Amino acid sequence: MLLDSGLGGLTVLAEVRKVLPNAPVIYVADYAALPYGEKTERQIEARVPTLLGRLVERYRPRLVTIACNTASTIALSTVREALDLPIVGTVPAIKPAAALTKTGSIGLLGTAATIRQAYVDNLEAEFAAGKRLIRHAAPALVQAAEAKLRGQPVDPAVFAEAAEGLRSQPGGQDIDTVVLACTHFPLVEDELRAAFGQPVQFVHGAQGIARRVEHLTRGQSFLRTLPEFAVFTGDLYDLSALSPALKVYGIDHVDRF
Repeated sequence: MLLDSGLGGLTVLAEVRKVLPNAPVIYVADYAALPYGEKTERQIEARVPTLLGRLVERYRPRLVTIACNTASTIALSTVREALDLPIVGTVPAIKPAAALTKTGSIGLLGTAATIRQAYVDNLEAEFAAGKRLIRHAAPALVQAAEAKLRGQPVDPAVFAEAAEGLRSQPGGQDIDTVVLACTHFPLVEDELRAAFGQPVQFVHGAQGIARRVEHLTRGQSFLRTLPEFAVFTGDLYDLSALSPALKVYGIDHVDRF
């Protein structure tokens, strides 16, 4: 089972499919609480463990992946304490970014909730000591990614603002590596690359998450007999607009939860 507040976790699903093509996956989009990144820590700590508890009770997955940086940096430990099954989290890919940068200046784009977490401070101290980590909250990129999946136009100014939010800070002009610390953001990586207008490499954690899922399920047998399906909370009024994008990821059935 993969959980995100919206469809950003599809970037993780795509990587999981590469290493576990036969594993049945339930994708959960918690649209009733989208976006997580604009919620308070207390709201996330209350919602995510409770929702996952109910989902696990109904669908009985063998593993849960929280495919969201915000939810993971805030509620991962609580979820692990509450649920008796393997839990994989998603955290900003600061470690690989620190290994890749040549200038020592790393940009980090995330939600407001993610970039202020002590969890991120600890990752920086452990893996990017001696380097400059420049953070910028870019919540509009979440809506941009969701709109893109619906085939709706997105104002290029959204991507320009995200790029400028990093470059305008001290050391920002030296950034050569950008951490996409939200699973939605790789969906608009091409647009971000154009907005930066200079060579930068983008790093996110989807491949690492997929490797972790594969490791935790190694030796287990899988038989995918049913079509991939998604579970949505909240209003499904625009499901028809999302259907083409969902089919790209192999999802052709949606349940309401």
